[in-house]
Amino acid sequence: MKDLTIYCMSINPANLNTIKSLNYIPVGLYSDNFSDEWMRDNTGDNISKKNPYYGEYTFYYWFWKNLLKHKKANDWVGFCHYREYWGNNLNTNGKKLKDLVLQKIHPEWSNYDAIIGEPIFVGGTKLIKVIKYGKKAILNNPKAIFFKKGRTIGWQFDMFHGVGNLDKAIDLLPDTDREEFRQFTRNETSFARGNMFITKSSKIINDYFTYIFKWLSKCENIFGFDLKGHGQIRMYTFLAERFLSFWFKKYTKYLEWPVIFYDINKL
Repeated sequence: MKDLTIYCMSINPANLNTIKSLNYIPVGLYSDNFSDEWMRDNTGDNISKKNPYYGEYTFYYWFWKNLLKHKKANDWVGFCHYREYWGNNLNTNGKKLKDLVLQKIHPEWSNYDAIIGEPIFVGGTKLIKVIKYGKKAILNNPKAIFFKKGRTIGWQFDMFHGVGNLDKAIDLLPDTDREEFRQFTRNETSFARGNMFITKSSKIINDYFTYIFKWLSKCENIFGFDLKGHGQIRMYTFLAERFLSFWFKKYTKYLEWPVIFYDINKL
């Protein structure tokens, strides 16, 4: 794949051949059970043990500390994982995964320095889920039950990941972004999915990772690692996912690109 390298992260060693068939670089997270054909997040300078809480960001940390210095100037680098991929075609009916995923740099990228995923809208959350998971969030914003415009990023985070946790984390951001990001979460109804991005700029990668890991480290002092349940245990992943959209939109010249959901564990 000339001038474009995609790293595909997985927690399942059985995904190796599928990822290799896409001409992507397979990245094994958290475990020693991956063969030498995998790039792993638990060598060199790493935070691999935090993977249950940080998700794909343990590889991002590894890439930042161990591999970024070797990246060639102007080569595009991207990241995806075993359930979400950069797409060429969103129609998955009767097509192989390799035919659907990104394989090359596209001409329209020439005017941009970063690619982020097309947004997902939180207003699409089914009413039964809103009622089941969002009792406290509903008390804070009862109109959101019936009016989708009230279902903002912040409201959705409160519903699934604990009321008030996002605001506590935002309090730890630098003055330059704190209130701007708070308003972003209170007003925006969509965000880029999957903690994924593509860029040709080593500076963007370094600036983003420097920023995000400094913030998440501060958040650890509040939330720690005694986190329970799916919505809580990956707190740092979910915080970073909401912030990625804000940061790339503010600090880069970005283009939104299709992302497809395709769980290769079910192949």
